[in-house]
Amino acid sequence: MSAELWRPTSGCGPDCLPVSGQVPAVPAARRVARLLGVLGMLLVGAGLAGLLPVLPAASRATALRNWARATARALGVRLEVRGRPPRRRALLVANHVSWLDVLAVLAITPARMLAKREVRAWPLVGVLARAGGALFVDRARPRELPATVARIAGALRAGDPVAVFPEGTTWCGTLTAGDCRPGRGFRPAVFQAAIDAGAPVVPLRVGYRCAATGEATTAAAFLGDDTLWRSVRRVLAARDLVVTVRVAAALHPAPDADRRALARAAESAVHLVPARPVTLRPVTAPAAGGPVGAVVPTPAPATARRLDLAA
Repeated sequence: MSAELWRPTSGCGPDCLPVSGQVPAVPAARRVARLLGVLGMLLVGAGLAGLLPVLPAASRATALRNWARATARALGVRLEVRGRPPRRRALLVANHVSWLDVLAVLAITPARMLAKREVRAWPLVGVLARAGGALFVDRARPRELPATVARIAGALRAGDPVAVFPEGTTWCGTLTAGDCRPGRGFRPAVFQAAIDAGAPVVPLRVGYRCAATGEATTAAAFLGDDTLWRSVRRVLAARDLVVTVRVAAALHPAPDADRRALARAAESAVHLVPARPVTLRPVTAPAAGGPVGAVVPTPAPATARRLDLAA
Protein backbone atom coordinates (compact mmCIF):
# COMPACT_ATOMS: atom_id res chain seq x y z
CA MET A 1 0.00 0.00 0.00
CA SER A 2 1.39 3.40 -0.92
CA ALA A 3 1.87 6.08 1.74
CA GLU A 4 0.13 8.41 -0.71
CA LEU A 5 -3.16 6.77 0.28
CA TRP A 6 -2.81 8.31 3.72
CA ARG A 7 -1.70 11.71 2.45
CA PRO A 8 -4.77 12.96 0.56
CA THR A 9 -4.83 16.49 -0.79
CA SER A 10 -7.50 18.96 -1.78
CA GLY A 11 -7.47 21.63 -4.42
CA CYS A 12 -8.07 24.42 -1.91
CA GLY A 13 -5.89 27.50 -1.90
CA PRO A 14 -5.97 31.17 -0.91
CA ASP A 15 -8.88 31.81 -3.28
CA CYS A 16 -11.08 29.62 -1.06
CA LEU A 17 -10.61 31.92 1.93
CA PRO A 18 -12.66 35.09 2.53
CA VAL A 19 -11.16 38.35 1.36
CA SER A 20 -10.56 41.21 3.77
CA GLY A 21 -13.84 42.75 4.90
CA GLN A 22 -16.01 39.93 3.59
CA VAL A 23 -16.71 38.63 7.11
CA PRO A 24 -17.78 41.22 9.72
CA ALA A 25 -15.09 41.57 12.39
CA VAL A 26 -15.08 42.35 16.10
CA PRO A 27 -12.88 45.15 17.54
CA ALA A 28 -9.24 44.43 18.32
CA ALA A 29 -9.87 44.53 22.07
CA ARG A 30 -12.49 41.77 21.69
CA ARG A 31 -10.02 39.65 19.75
CA VAL A 32 -7.42 39.98 22.50
CA ALA A 33 -10.03 39.04 25.11
CA ARG A 34 -10.97 35.96 23.10
CA LEU A 35 -7.32 34.96 22.73
CA LEU A 36 -6.77 35.23 26.46
CA GLY A 37 -9.90 33.20 27.05
CA VAL A 38 -8.70 30.45 24.72
CA LEU A 39 -5.27 30.36 26.35
CA GLY A 40 -7.03 30.04 29.69
CA MET A 41 -9.11 27.13 28.38
CA LEU A 42 -5.96 25.39 27.14
CA LEU A 43 -4.51 25.65 30.64
CA VAL A 44 -7.77 24.30 32.05
CA GLY A 45 -7.48 21.48 29.53
CA ALA A 46 -3.98 20.67 30.72
CA GLY A 47 -5.28 20.37 34.28
CA LEU A 48 -8.25 18.36 33.08
CA ALA A 49 -5.89 15.92 31.37
CA GLY A 50 -4.63 14.85 34.75
CA LEU A 51 -8.15 14.19 36.03
CA LEU A 52 -9.77 12.46 33.06
CA PRO A 53 -8.03 9.07 33.46
CA VAL A 54 -9.31 8.68 37.05
CA LEU A 55 -12.86 9.94 36.50
CA PRO A 56 -15.79 7.54 35.95
CA ALA A 57 -16.79 7.22 32.29
CA ALA A 58 -19.91 9.39 32.64
CA SER A 59 -18.05 12.14 34.50
CA ARG A 60 -15.20 12.02 32.02
CA ALA A 61 -17.62 12.44 29.12
CA THR A 62 -19.36 15.37 30.80
CA ALA A 63 -16.08 17.10 31.64
CA LEU A 64 -14.74 16.75 28.12
CA ARG A 65 -17.99 17.96 26.56
CA ASN A 66 -18.16 20.98 28.88
CA TRP A 67 -14.54 21.87 28.16
CA ALA A 68 -15.15 21.77 24.39
CA ARG A 69 -18.26 23.94 24.71
CA ALA A 70 -16.47 26.48 26.93
CA THR A 71 -13.53 26.65 24.52
CA ALA A 72 -15.86 27.26 21.58
CA ARG A 73 -17.54 29.99 23.60
CA ALA A 74 -14.16 31.58 24.37
CA LEU A 75 -13.44 31.67 20.63
CA GLY A 76 -16.70 33.53 20.05
CA VAL A 77 -18.24 30.61 18.14
CA ARG A 78 -21.89 29.60 18.44
CA LEU A 79 -22.71 25.93 18.07
CA GLU A 80 -25.96 24.65 16.59
CA VAL A 81 -26.91 20.98 16.57
CA ARG A 82 -29.53 19.66 14.15
CA GLY A 83 -30.62 16.15 15.00
CA ARG A 84 -29.87 13.98 18.00
CA PRO A 85 -26.30 12.77 18.56
CA PRO A 86 -25.97 9.08 19.44
CA ARG A 87 -25.90 8.21 23.12
CA ARG A 88 -24.30 4.82 22.61
CA ARG A 89 -21.35 3.49 20.69
CA ALA A 90 -21.11 4.55 17.06
CA LEU A 91 -18.58 5.41 14.42
CA LEU A 92 -19.09 9.14 13.81
CA VAL A 93 -17.88 10.25 10.38
CA ALA A 94 -17.72 13.90 9.36
CA ASN A 95 -16.44 16.18 6.64
CA HIS A 96 -13.32 18.14 7.56
CA VAL A 97 -13.02 21.90 7.18
CA SER A 98 -11.12 23.13 10.20
CA TRP A 99 -9.36 22.32 13.47
CA LEU A 100 -12.58 23.74 14.95
CA ASP A 101 -14.42 20.63 13.71
CA VAL A 102 -12.88 18.66 16.58
CA LEU A 103 -14.28 21.03 19.19
CA ALA A 104 -17.69 20.96 17.50
CA VAL A 105 -17.85 17.16 17.58
CA LEU A 106 -16.58 16.91 21.16
CA ALA A 107 -19.09 19.55 22.25
CA ILE A 108 -22.03 17.39 21.18
CA THR A 109 -20.68 13.93 21.96
CA PRO A 110 -17.38 13.22 23.74
CA ALA A 111 -16.13 10.63 21.29
CA ARG A 112 -12.66 9.21 21.06
CA MET A 113 -11.07 11.05 18.15
CA LEU A 114 -8.89 9.46 15.48
CA ALA A 115 -5.97 11.84 14.99
CA LYS A 116 -2.69 11.84 13.14
CA ARG A 117 0.30 10.74 15.20
CA GLU A 118 1.84 14.22 15.17
CA VAL A 119 -0.95 15.52 17.43
CA ARG A 120 0.55 13.56 20.34
CA ALA A 121 3.50 15.99 20.40
CA TRP A 122 1.45 19.22 20.23
CA PRO A 123 1.80 21.36 23.38
CA LEU A 124 -1.19 20.98 25.74
CA VAL A 125 -3.43 19.72 22.93
CA GLY A 126 -1.50 16.46 22.69
CA VAL A 127 -1.73 15.89 26.44
CA LEU A 128 -5.48 16.48 26.43
CA ALA A 129 -5.94 14.28 23.35
CA ARG A 130 -4.18 11.36 25.02
CA ALA A 131 -6.10 11.85 28.26
CA GLY A 132 -9.37 11.99 26.31
CA GLY A 133 -8.67 8.59 24.78
CA ALA A 134 -7.73 9.71 21.27
CA LEU A 135 -6.62 7.03 18.85
CA PHE A 136 -3.62 7.85 16.68
CA VAL A 137 -2.69 6.82 13.16
CA ASP A 138 0.73 7.10 11.56
CA ARG A 139 -0.03 8.13 7.98
CA ALA A 140 3.60 7.64 7.01
CA ARG A 141 3.31 3.92 7.74
CA PRO A 142 0.33 2.52 5.86
CA ARG A 143 1.25 -1.02 6.92
CA GLU A 144 0.07 -0.09 10.41
CA LEU A 145 -3.41 0.70 9.11
CA PRO A 146 -4.89 -2.75 9.93
CA ALA A 147 -3.73 -2.35 13.54
CA THR A 148 -5.36 1.09 13.68
CA VAL A 149 -8.62 -0.33 12.34
CA ALA A 150 -8.43 -3.07 14.98
CA ARG A 151 -7.99 -0.46 17.74
CA ILE A 152 -11.04 1.45 16.49
CA ALA A 153 -13.08 -1.75 16.41
CA GLY A 154 -11.91 -2.55 19.93
CA ALA A 155 -13.01 0.86 21.18
CA LEU A 156 -16.43 0.40 19.55
CA ARG A 157 -16.82 -3.06 21.09
CA ALA A 158 -16.01 -1.51 24.47
CA GLY A 159 -18.98 0.83 24.00
CA ASP A 160 -17.08 3.99 23.13
CA PRO A 161 -18.11 6.33 20.30
CA VAL A 162 -15.25 7.03 17.91
CA ALA A 163 -15.11 10.08 15.62
CA VAL A 164 -13.13 10.17 12.38
CA PHE A 165 -12.71 12.49 9.41
CA PRO A 166 -12.44 9.94 6.59
CA GLU A 167 -11.59 12.51 3.90
CA GLY A 168 -8.16 12.58 5.51
CA THR A 169 -7.61 16.29 4.92
CA THR A 170 -9.32 19.62 5.35
CA TRP A 171 -10.93 21.46 2.47
CA CYS A 172 -13.25 24.43 2.03
CA GLY A 173 -16.40 22.31 1.81
CA THR A 174 -17.74 24.14 -1.26
CA LEU A 175 -19.35 21.37 -3.30
CA THR A 176 -19.56 23.59 -6.38
CA ALA A 177 -15.79 23.86 -6.41
CA GLY A 178 -15.07 20.57 -8.10
CA ASP A 179 -11.30 21.02 -7.97
CA CYS A 180 -11.32 21.41 -4.19
CA ARG A 181 -12.90 18.18 -3.04
CA PRO A 182 -10.39 15.45 -2.11
CA GLY A 183 -10.35 13.13 -5.09
CA ARG A 184 -10.69 9.83 -3.25
CA GLY A 185 -13.53 10.99 -1.02
CA PHE A 186 -14.17 9.04 2.17
CA ARG A 187 -11.43 6.48 2.74
CA PRO A 188 -13.08 3.10 3.38
CA ALA A 189 -10.58 1.53 5.81
CA VAL A 190 -12.06 2.91 9.04
CA PHE A 191 -15.53 1.73 8.05
CA GLN A 192 -14.28 -1.85 8.39
CA ALA A 193 -14.02 -1.21 12.13
CA ALA A 194 -17.76 -0.51 12.33
CA ILE A 195 -18.51 -3.67 10.34
CA ASP A 196 -16.22 -5.80 12.52
CA ALA A 197 -17.66 -4.37 15.74
CA GLY A 198 -21.28 -4.44 14.56
CA ALA A 199 -21.57 -0.74 15.35
CA PRO A 200 -23.72 1.86 13.57
CA VAL A 201 -22.17 4.60 11.45
CA VAL A 202 -23.52 8.10 12.10
CA PRO A 203 -22.70 10.71 9.42
CA LEU A 204 -22.17 14.29 10.61
CA ARG A 205 -22.14 17.35 8.39
CA VAL A 206 -20.13 20.27 9.78
CA GLY A 207 -20.75 23.69 8.25
CA TYR A 208 -19.85 27.29 9.04
CA ARG A 209 -21.77 30.46 8.44
CA CYS A 210 -21.71 34.11 9.48
CA ALA A 211 -24.96 34.90 11.29
CA ALA A 212 -24.49 38.61 10.59
CA THR A 213 -24.68 38.06 6.82
CA GLY A 214 -26.59 34.77 6.77
CA GLU A 215 -24.02 33.37 4.33
CA ALA A 216 -21.81 30.31 4.52
CA THR A 217 -18.19 31.20 5.19
CA THR A 218 -14.75 29.62 5.05
CA ALA A 219 -13.43 31.93 7.79
CA ALA A 220 -12.74 28.92 10.03
CA ALA A 221 -11.13 26.82 7.31
CA PHE A 222 -7.59 25.52 7.69
CA LEU A 223 -6.37 24.94 4.15
CA GLY A 224 -3.24 24.14 2.18
CA ASP A 225 -0.34 26.45 3.02
CA ASP A 226 -2.41 28.34 5.57
CA THR A 227 -0.83 28.37 9.04
CA LEU A 228 -2.70 27.38 12.18
CA TRP A 229 -2.10 30.83 13.66
CA ARG A 230 -3.64 32.61 10.66
CA SER A 231 -6.65 30.33 10.84
CA VAL A 232 -7.04 30.95 14.58
CA ARG A 233 -6.77 34.70 14.01
CA ARG A 234 -9.59 34.62 11.47
CA VAL A 235 -11.83 32.81 13.97
CA LEU A 236 -10.92 35.21 16.78
CA ALA A 237 -11.74 38.18 14.53
CA ALA A 238 -15.00 36.89 13.07
CA ARG A 239 -18.27 38.28 14.35
CA ASP A 240 -21.25 35.95 14.76
CA LEU A 241 -19.47 32.82 13.53
CA VAL A 242 -21.75 29.79 13.76
CA VAL A 243 -20.77 26.14 13.38
CA THR A 244 -23.65 23.79 12.63
CA VAL A 245 -23.43 20.04 13.13
CA ARG A 246 -26.17 18.10 11.35
CA VAL A 247 -26.67 14.54 12.52
CA ALA A 248 -27.84 12.27 9.71
CA ALA A 249 -29.66 8.95 9.99
CA ALA A 250 -27.54 6.11 11.33
CA LEU A 251 -26.33 3.41 8.94
CA HIS A 252 -26.33 -0.15 10.27
CA PRO A 253 -23.94 -2.36 8.30
CA ALA A 254 -24.55 -6.09 8.03
CA PRO A 255 -21.68 -8.38 9.13
CA ASP A 256 -20.66 -9.00 5.53
CA ALA A 257 -21.19 -5.43 4.28
CA ASP A 258 -18.70 -3.96 1.86
CA ARG A 259 -16.74 -1.16 3.53
CA ARG A 260 -16.48 0.78 0.25
CA ALA A 261 -20.25 0.76 -0.17
CA LEU A 262 -20.64 1.83 3.44
CA ALA A 263 -18.14 4.67 2.96
CA ARG A 264 -19.98 5.91 -0.12
CA ALA A 265 -23.34 5.79 1.62
CA ALA A 266 -21.96 7.80 4.54
CA GLU A 267 -20.26 10.28 2.21
CA SER A 268 -23.51 10.81 0.35
CA ALA A 269 -25.32 11.48 3.62
CA VAL A 270 -22.66 13.98 4.73
CA HIS A 271 -22.48 15.94 1.49
CA LEU A 272 -26.15 15.61 0.55
CA VAL A 273 -25.27 14.56 -2.98
CA PRO A 274 -25.87 11.27 -4.81
CA ALA A 275 -23.35 8.60 -3.93
CA ARG A 276 -20.94 7.34 -6.55
CA PRO A 277 -22.34 4.32 -8.43
CA VAL A 278 -21.97 1.23 -6.27
CA THR A 279 -23.37 -2.27 -6.29
CA LEU A 280 -24.57 -3.56 -2.93
CA ARG A 281 -25.09 -7.22 -2.27
CA PRO A 282 -28.70 -8.39 -2.73
CA VAL A 283 -31.10 -7.79 0.13
CA THR A 284 -32.11 -10.99 1.82
CA ALA A 285 -34.69 -11.80 4.44
CA PRO A 286 -33.17 -10.95 7.83
CA ALA A 287 -32.99 -13.16 10.83
CA ALA A 288 -34.97 -11.96 13.80
CA GLY A 289 -33.44 -8.70 14.97
CA GLY A 290 -30.78 -8.83 12.27
CA PRO A 291 -29.78 -6.14 9.74
CA VAL A 292 -31.21 -6.09 6.25
CA GLY A 293 -28.92 -5.75 3.25
CA ALA A 294 -25.51 -4.16 3.30
CA VAL A 295 -26.49 -0.89 4.93
CA VAL A 296 -29.71 -0.18 6.78
CA PRO A 297 -30.46 3.48 7.56
CA THR A 298 -32.28 4.35 10.75
CA PRO A 299 -34.66 7.30 10.33
CA ALA A 300 -33.43 10.42 12.07
CA PRO A 301 -35.46 11.54 15.07
CA ALA A 302 -38.04 14.20 14.38
CA THR A 303 -36.78 16.37 17.22
CA ALA A 304 -33.64 18.47 17.06
CA ARG A 305 -31.56 20.18 19.66
CA ARG A 306 -29.89 23.55 19.38
CA LEU A 307 -26.97 24.73 21.50
CA ASP A 308 -26.04 28.38 21.40
CA LEU A 309 -22.54 28.93 22.74
CA ALA A 310 -21.86 32.56 21.96
CA ALA A 311 -19.18 34.81 23.34
